[in-house]
Amino acid sequence: MGANERRQVKIPGGPGWTNPPLGRQLDLPQKIGVKMDVGNLSDKILNGDRRALARAITLVESGRADHRAQATELLAHLAKSGRQSLRIGLSGTPGVGKSTFIESFGMMLTGQGLRVAVLAVDPSSTRSGGSILGDKTRMERLSRERNAFIRPSPSQSHLGGVARRTREAIALCEAAGFDVVLIETVGVGQSETVVSEMSDLFLLLLAPAGGDELQGVKRGIMEMADMILVNKADGDLKTTATRTCADYAGALRLLRKRPQDPEAFPKAMTVSAVEEHGLELAWDEMQALTQWRRDNGFWDGNRAAQAQFWFEQEVRSALLARLSTPQARADMEQLGAQVSTGQLSPSAAAEHMLASLVVE
Repeated sequence: MGANERRQVKIPGGPGWTNPPLGRQLDLPQKIGVKMDVGNLSDKILNGDRRALARAITLVESGRADHRAQATELLAHLAKSGRQSLRIGLSGTPGVGKSTFIESFGMMLTGQGLRVAVLAVDPSSTRSGGSILGDKTRMERLSRERNAFIRPSPSQSHLGGVARRTREAIALCEAAGFDVVLIETVGVGQSETVVSEMSDLFLLLLAPAGGDELQGVKRGIMEMADMILVNKADGDLKTTATRTCADYAGALRLLRKRPQDPEAFPKAMTVSAVEEHGLELAWDEMQALTQWRRDNGFWDGNRAAQAQFWFEQEVRSALLARLSTPQARADMEQLGAQVSTGQLSPSAAAEHMLASLVVE
């Protein structure tokens, strides 16, 4: 690639824009000490500027105190727009075909004239903290779509299958005018229920021939799912996928019915992301469920409950952050030494530590 092409890649959505090299980061963090013009950035996001959106997501993901203050101001600006997208959370075990499904599903939606944002969370190494962030490699066709925006983010070992600031990234995508926001989790298993607290629809993607089908995913995450999609329903696995779908449909009927669901929901369906079969039918069912919830007042109620949930999470996170102060670290080290030598029990040491953190 020549020098001119490299310069084009740095301006997403601008004149002469071409798809970036696979795996390359587009949005560079702002220079240290340079205060961002939040009002100007807000206007650009509301006008659908993709580069501004990428910069804003970088801002909200930053842990620096000054960046957090600017991110809070930016989100307050954008909240006044009142824009809402259909938030769709997607979970499933690794290898089930989440990225392939998102690409095929996203291509179908953009083909209907919809704007689609994909927030893909990649698992981070517990040793180095790094992530591969290869979602644009796996979604090559969708990454070239003008009406699609793909943003990979590291989970940074955050539990629940999502990054800590994914909720704020969703709000940014809504303000930028995207019709559908897809949130792909890391695929770590049963703990991936946090995504249901930031989405309007929660899809669980499963693969056929996974052994004991009803042990493949436990009840906890099944109760959160609005729809179960059995992927890879093609070729030799088509019959197996149909049988797996029937097994899960029967299991769903045994779960306690939720008030926010109409008849026949939650439901299980078969799809093939590779052959793009069943995607339109699944989309029709998603729209029907969304409209029913809007008409019966569950949409706004769910959004309000989610806002309350994330308020409480922010308070908990702020309290945990108090452990990172120099004094708290010194107290932790001292008490830890006493625990290791048997002078204090873990529970007694924890009480001492908590007493030192009481907010005056």
